Formats: sequence, structure tokens, C-alpha cells
Amino acid sequence: MQLRRVVITGIGTINPLGHSIDEYFTNLINGVSGAGPITRFDSALFKTNFACEVKNYDPSQFGIDRKEERKLDLFTQFALISAAQAVEDSLLDVSQEDVDRIGVIWGTGIGGIDTLFQEIKGYVAGGGNPRFSPYLIPKMIPDIAAGLISMKYGFRGPNFATVSACASSTNAMADAFNYIRFGKADIIVTGGSEAGITPPSVGGFNSSHALSTRNDDILRASRPFDKTRDGFVMGEGGSALVFEEYEHAVARGAKIYAEVGGCGMSADAYHITASHPEGAGAILAMRTALEDAGVHPGEVDYLNVHGTSTPVGDPAELIAVKKVFGDDVYKLNISATKSMTGHLLGAAGSLEALACICAMQREMIPPTINFEHEDPEIDYTLNLTFNKAQARKIRVAMSNNFGFGGHNATIILKAL
Repeated sequence: MQLRRVVITGIGTINPLGHSIDEYFTNLINGVSGAGPITRFDSALFKTNFACEVKNYDPSQFGIDRKEERKLDLFTQFALISAAQAVEDSLLDVSQEDVDRIGVIWGTGIGGIDTLFQEIKGYVAGGGNPRFSPYLIPKMIPDIAAGLISMKYGFRGPNFATVSACASSTNAMADAFNYIRFGKADIIVTGGSEAGITPPSVGGFNSSHALSTRNDDILRASRPFDKTRDGFVMGEGGSALVFEEYEHAVARGAKIYAEVGGCGMSADAYHITASHPEGAGAILAMRTALEDAGVHPGEVDYLNVHGTSTPVGDPAELIAVKKVFGDDVYKLNISATKSMTGHLLGAAGSLEALACICAMQREMIPPTINFEHEDPEIDYTLNLTFNKAQARKIRVAMSNNFGFGGHNATIILKAL
């Protein structure tokens, strides 16, 4: 069977660095931190009082009126906004397309957690009176974002959600890639969204010692590969990409951002939260992606690492990277853009795929900001692109995402 080529023809995002692709790309290259005090709830009693929120968010500015807003969890709002940007950017004329061949595959780690939390609070406050909202279930379920995107445009192709913690949207992109190249669809809107800045999320991650508690230095709290890193910073938002079969894109004269080269997925089979200390699953995911893409390690110019700023995860990932790339690792530019955006959990992968496209388009490597102190566990002969963007032409980029439960996913993008 001849596998079909898959390209990216539309992109969109709303995230802590901006409400649009251009705003995101500009702030990314300029090394802007998206961190700030938590405003979504009163965090005074929590160990962590800050996060990377979407700034100045007003649903009405995106065509979501008050009536519709009440029916949509925030993670779904972010999904609809980013997908609308991507579809518009693709210049897709839906009236001229076979909508049975257009699908939506969307990633989220925790879906409508705030909706669930608010309804449980109401139940407890009401003394156990089960007066739940009729919108509870459709607002909460992780697959609702994919469903509502399809309803908005009439897309009747493959439609589902992927849930694999922080690898969710990378798994969504991998599924979209495979559905198209194996001939099951021609176009798929893919990506991910998350709205996890809520009391149970922040409290839960605090209890597992995963979040930074650098409350006195918020803008510099996310500091991958720095000796003083103490955990990740929670982020929120959404990002979308239109994946399309190459010949179909060419036939309609679509602009093409990049080709999807390959993907790799694996499991650590090790621990519920910690990465494998020698990066076993990460190695398998990266090697599988390189093989799938037909790319030699020495051909990769840029690697956007998972790089969450956790004491255990950062060195383990670099151990895996060095094993996969061998001596070619020293030719790589590596950066951790979570230092700016925070960690969008299930939406991280699609946002970081956009960071790879940013690097390709602007011929600049986004930096890893906030580095100050060397850690003996980190090899600083690697080019970790600290603190300032670096000019470089990108032909091949790789992005890694790893999730609680030992999920690993890697995607490779190629310039045409």
C-alpha cells in the first residue's frame, strides 16, 4: 500500500502568550513569560498561587455569547476558538468538500474538570439534593470538543478524543496523521485544549509535588534544566492544526506550513507519575518517529523537548535524547518552550508543534528562558538555547510529550 503524504494547511491558537498565531509566535521568539497570579479562583490557601492563564479572555470577542458560554466548559471554548482560527487560516471551502472525508481528532488530559467541580460543590452545598445541571455531562466529557467542532462545520469523518495525560494532543496528531495517510480521511482538524487552572487540579498537583511553589518569583518559576527548578507551572489554552492529504492540498492551492514526517508512541511501563530514569519509553518513541519519518538523527535541526521544569523529568529526557542522537546531539538546537507557556497538560503537544512551525517560519529557535544555575545532572555541552532565541534554518523538527501513566509520544515535522 502506498502511504499518502500529510501536510499542515491551517493553524490557530489561544494560549498564555496570545490570542492568535502571530501574537504567540512573536512572544515565543522574544522569550516572554506567560506566568501571573491565579485569577480563576482564590488560591490563598494553596501552595501555588500562580499559573499561565489566558490573559484578558472575553468569550464574546470570539463569537461566544452568554447563553452559549453557559453550555460550554472553558476547555471546549478554547477548542472552538483555536479550531475556528485554523479552519479559517486553511481557506477551506467546506461547501466544495466531501464532509464525510473530513474529521476531528482532539486531545485533552482532563476535559471539563471545572464543570464537574462546580456541580459537586453545588451538590454538597445543597445538602445532597441532586439538582444537577442538564449540561453537566455534555460540558464535562473529554470528547465534547471534537463533537462540537464537527457540528459547527458539518464534518462527518472520524471524530473522537484522545486522553493520555500530557501526551494527549500529540497522540491526537499522530492519529490524525495515520487516518489520512492510510486513506481513511482527507482532512482532519486536530490539536488539543485544556482548562485545568482549578482548585482540584492545582491542589492535586501540589499534593503530588509536581507544581512549582516559587510564589515570590512568578515570571521565572518555570526554569527547565536549571538547578533550582522545583516543578512545572500550570498553563491553559488550545491549539489547532489542519492536517490534509498532500495532493488534496495542492489541488485546491492551499498554503502548506510543513509536512508531517512521522510519529512514535510508547509506554514507560514504569511508574504512575515519574519518568523512567533512563528514558526507556522516550527513547522508543523518538526512535520510532525517526524510523517512521525516514529521518536520520543527524538531519534533525530542532528538538522541542517535553522539558517541564521538574527535578526528575528534565535530566531523564536529556539522557534519552543523547542515547537516540548519539554524537549528532551536539548539532541540535534544543529548547523547552514550557518555560514561557507553562504546561498545558493534554494541550501541550499541539501547542509545541506550533512552536516547531514558528521555528521553521521565522528561522529562529524559541529559547528556554529563566536559566541561571548549572545542575551537575545536566550536560551543558548540549545547545539548550538558553534565555535568547537563536537564528537557524529548520528543515526537520521533532517534538516530545510525555504523560502521567508513562505515555510517550513524538512527532516529526519537515519543511517542504
